Amino acid sequence: MKEADIIRCQIQEWYPRFHRVSIKTILHPLPEPFVDFLLDDGGLFLPKTSSGDGEDALPARVQITCPDLQAEDYHHWEEEDEDDEAQTGPSFPELENDVKESIQNLGGFVFPKLNWSAPKDTAWIATNGTLKCSSFSEIVLLLRASDSLVNDLCHAFDSCDDKTAGRPPRFYLALRKWYDLRPEMEFRGFVRGGLLVGVSQREVTGFFPGLLDDREDLESSIFGFFKEHISEEFELNDYTFDCYVTRDGRVKLIDFSPWRAFTLPLLFSWEELEKNYDEALEKIKEMKSKSCNGACSCDALTENLGHLSFDFDREAKNWTKLNLELREQSHELDFRIVDSEGRVQPSLRASSGVPYDYIDTGPGSAWDEFLRRADEEVKKQANGPAAGA
Repeated sequence: MKEADIIRCQIQEWYPRFHRVSIKTILHPLPEPFVDFLLDDGGLFLPKTSSGDGEDALPARVQITCPDLQAEDYHHWEEEDEDDEAQTGPSFPELENDVKESIQNLGGFVFPKLNWSAPKDTAWIATNGTLKCSSFSEIVLLLRASDSLVNDLCHAFDSCDDKTAGRPPRFYLALRKWYDLRPEMEFRGFVRGGLLVGVSQREVTGFFPGLLDDREDLESSIFGFFKEHISEEFELNDYTFDCYVTRDGRVKLIDFSPWRAFTLPLLFSWEELEKNYDEALEKIKEMKSKSCNGACSCDALTENLGHLSFDFDREAKNWTKLNLELREQSHELDFRIVDSEGRVQPSLRASSGVPYDYIDTGPGSAWDEFLRRADEEVKKQANGPAAGA
């Protein structure tokens, strides 16, 4: 893995070329103070917003009135401290105004992400449980609370053999027009040496019986999209691409990711994908041997098809032609979906989404302690003087 491979998978690198077949996106270069703010681990607080329109990333606080509360029991210092903190917090008025304008231009709701990743691990903290944002403060809340974005900010090049930098020269906030996508219609294509060696359903935590009947059409649509729009256009030999198939069969490009590195193989293992690549190479060798009637040595077909040393140099770089030839020779594309309840995989959300204290209800857990104290309080109130009134 090279730094150049990681760099080309940044959304600001590939989106301008593929915007016609992707989801409408507006890119915002992030000022360095804002990047520092995202990395600041001094607590989860939001920047001061410049508008007074009442936007808030969190639901309004419930105001509880209690007739038994005496005037001397109420202190204004709590509100005063909050006001002081808001006044001294950071603010990014230019970025905020640009983001607000983009949200309006994209229909009022957006999906945020940085150069490579989206803050999917913080969807639980949003009021709607998704990454659907309608304000600057909602976006900042998701970005700042995310642990997965630390990879973008600090560790993007850690898996590179030629690592020379710890981070890209500039970070971008990509705002993508929000659509209510059906998760079962998202797929990931795996490309090795320019050859499409596998396609996997992205949502592997559920079984969708309807996909079984549509399997051949889905495979054909995704292969056709790869052939027409990606194969000759994307600059890398080894990569993955995520796409979405609409109800009418159109395919939209969602994202590019590097081969291996931090990319999940989903219903494959990386070893299986490498095996698929080796088998495709053997098939190509067989095809080329027949076409040249033994007049050339097909051993020259090395792991990287771009390094051919005989007359097939030019042809080997025509990835579309090679992929089509494999398909014409009945070399089946390894297309995988969750085809039964038994193949459903466990969700990663339990370990990378909601904090463990929110889902652990065992003895001694935070929830166990909370429920125990609540039960004690209920019993105390039930046995108190007011209970028999």
